[in-house]
Formats: sequence, structure tokens, C-alpha cells
Amino acid sequence: METIKITNLTKDYGNNKGIFDVNLSTNKGEVFGFLGPNGAGKTTTIRHLMGFIKPEKGSCSVNNMDCWKDSSSIQNSLGYLPGEIAFMNNMTGIQMIEFIAAMKNMKDFSKAKDLMERFELDPKGKIRKMSKGMKQKIGIVCAFMHNPDVIILDEPSSGLDPLMQNVFIDLVLEEKNKGKTIFMSSHIFEEVERTCDRTAIIKDGKIISIEDMKLLSNKKSKSYIITFKSNDDVEEFKSKGFRIANITDNTVTVNIKDNLLSLLKEISTLDVKDLDVKTQTLEELFLHFYGGEK
Repeated sequence: METIKITNLTKDYGNNKGIFDVNLSTNKGEVFGFLGPNGAGKTTTIRHLMGFIKPEKGSCSVNNMDCWKDSSSIQNSLGYLPGEIAFMNNMTGIQMIEFIAAMKNMKDFSKAKDLMERFELDPKGKIRKMSKGMKQKIGIVCAFMHNPDVIILDEPSSGLDPLMQNVFIDLVLEEKNKGKTIFMSSHIFEEVERTCDRTAIIKDGKIISIEDMKLLSNKKSKSYIITFKSNDDVEEFKSKGFRIANITDNTVTVNIKDNLLSLLKEISTLDVKDLDVKTQTLEELFLHFYGGEK
């Protein structure tokens, strides 16, 4: 069952800014990543999903409700964390959380309390005196506390320290296991890799790829860094036909995916002083989508 569906969504701001013929959909119980550099169109797409912007062309829906026509019904039921949080600074954190809870007609405040405890959030102080990380924690509590079935997050862990980023990742995985659908834009590759089932890559307002994360992980190559005893061993190894990425003195770097046994067999006949392994990161794997290989 599709929970979020975007069809030919277009908003042209001129000078090649905006989004153009964006097509994607998410399934129930899926964590769907939305990855791209600044200005690529991530937030513009999310604002259409929230009904803040009327499409010039195309459409988008959440749970079969039109995001523009039925925006009030959609916003009442889903969880949302904007990329730029605008709180009422004269409120305390707890007043803000209680205000959002009242808007959502929440009767049970137990999940909010649990989230505040998990994120080590003391919400008693004035929001205007809070750090970016503290405000982000309040936003996360507000997005998840009413137990929504669909959650839309725009750069959700921005401002969180590494410990709290891990707490957030655990939260996302727990909600996924409960059958929630989470649509999440992010700059943090580890966050995407650990949480997402699929990820759309957007560049210059256009979707350039939608990747299955398990399949993508299987595409990761490994670099084997072999240090030989002598240059003669290096020359002998060069004749074996492996894809050599770099040679520095007697150290050879080889990129391979699945022919490790063949590599070990060949180097076993040579004098090897050291062998190290470096696995390709998700960030390196994605660089070619952004033109990073240049």
C-alpha cells in the first residue's frame, strides 16, 4: 500500500531553481530517504507534501488524500519536523510541547514524557535561550509524541550530538518496526544507511535515482592495501590482471568486489609484509550521482 505518492510534481522558481517532474512513492512501514545537496529541492518537495505550496504541475498525496486540497486533514494525522524550526521563543519548551499536543487533541502524554527522557531533554527553560540541539529535540518530541502512522522529517538530526543521533536512529527503527511510514531528508549518510529501506537522490530539482539500500550496500567495493617486501613482487603482482587503484613504493591498492579468493591465492605466492582492508563508504558510493568524481 502506497502511503505517500508524488506524480510529476513541478514548481519552477526560475533560473533552474525548484523541482521538476518529481516522481516517487513510499510503502506502508517503509523508511524512505531523500538525499541531495543544499538547494537540490528536498525542502520544496516536503513543503508540497505538507500542503504549504500549491503545485504548478503534477500532484502529491498522503494516505490517498490530496496534499493541497486536504492539507488540514493530513496535518492533523501525521508527524512533521521542518528543516527550519520556528518556535514561539517566549514559551518554555514544555509549554510548546503542550501547545502542539493540544492542537493534535492528544489525550495521552506518556509517549511525550518517554521521548523527553530518552533525549535527555529538560524543557523547562525559555526556548529563546535554548541551543540548536535543544530546539531540535523539542521538534523530534512534537513529531513523534502523538503516535502518527506517517512521519515526515526534514534534516531531523541537524544540531544533535553523535550520542543523540544514535538515540534518534534507534527511535526511527523502533517506529519502523511498528509499521510506521517515515519520509526523511538527510545529509548524514550513516543515518540513511542505518535506517532507510530505499533512498531517492535529488539533484538540481530532479530525481536522478531511487536506490534499494540493501542492494546498494552489496555494490560496495573493498580496497585491499598490500605491502610487498620488494619491487620485484610488485611487478609480479601487476601482471596478475587485478584492478590496481594506486601504487606507492612497494604498496599496492586493489579495488575488488567479490573475487577475494582469487586475490588471496595470487598474493600467497609472493612475499607480503602487510595487508589492510578499506570498505567503500556509502558517501563515496553516492559521489558519482553528485558529480563528485570530478
